[in-house]
Amino acid sequence: CVPAGVLPLCHRLPAWGRATWQPPGPLLPPCRAFSNNNILVELDESSGVATMKFKSPPVNSLSLDFLTEFCISLEKLENNRACRGVIVTSAVPRIFSSGLDITEMCGKSKEHYAEFWRAVQEMWLRLYGSNMVTVAAVNGSSPAGGCLIALSCDYRIMVENPKFSIGLNESQLGIVAPFWFKDTFVNVVGHRVAECSLQLGSLHPAPEALRFGLVDELVAEEKLQEKAAAVMAQWLALPDHARQLTKSMMRKAVLDRLVSHREEDIENFISFISKESIQKSLRMYMEMLKKKKS
Repeated sequence: CVPAGVLPLCHRLPAWGRATWQPPGPLLPPCRAFSNNNILVELDESSGVATMKFKSPPVNSLSLDFLTEFCISLEKLENNRACRGVIVTSAVPRIFSSGLDITEMCGKSKEHYAEFWRAVQEMWLRLYGSNMVTVAAVNGSSPAGGCLIALSCDYRIMVENPKFSIGLNESQLGIVAPFWFKDTFVNVVGHRVAECSLQLGSLHPAPEALRFGLVDELVAEEKLQEKAAAVMAQWLALPDHARQLTKSMMRKAVLDRLVSHREEDIENFISFISKESIQKSLRMYMEMLKKKKS
């Protein structure tokens, strides 16, 4: 009600105000975003779900900078009480992540190799041990370190496209997947599948990955985000403390094994990657990639 002689607000505004004024619309759900060079994070505080998108073209290689930004982004979400889950995906078409950046492992100093490998360890420790629900929305190929990221999540959904593949293919490059890569893989697909796949450096097309249990579901590309949100809602419907304690119980032994052998693992990596035969294999692979691009 408006008292007699008092004009409603819209009539008291000057002409320029009356032309632009609109009644307030429905409130949008609170959403916070933060971004760095390689990763975009969007947090919907109404649902408690964040989406982490890799945006480091052409193939989302896990460089030292990428890994550092990944850990910082994950730590921010872990420390935000409004966030309970994160969907990990890619903003680059047809690729989730190509894995570890080979340029970080070729022709560098031992000090650099140590810094890089520590960052790889930190990425896995934070993601595999996260208290949040983690869902991998794999919207492209995901070899090697990209596969490790997906394996480290609680649930994996992949685009139903036989051209997209996933696997730990390190042996094809003359590299041996470390024990904690292996342990994570075995815990997902079982010992026999992991043994054959690791020795052969296999990359599994999406339908085969589903059959082996490497991914949990296949969906059409246009349904991927919708399905990831639905799976996330299902997991978040449980009490956090019960889910978190169960996750810790299932994963603690694998995490503790790396924590207690972390420095030894770094020394083993430096010793292995510094071998001239390994450096030669990496150089040959990099040349092959250059020829493909040209």
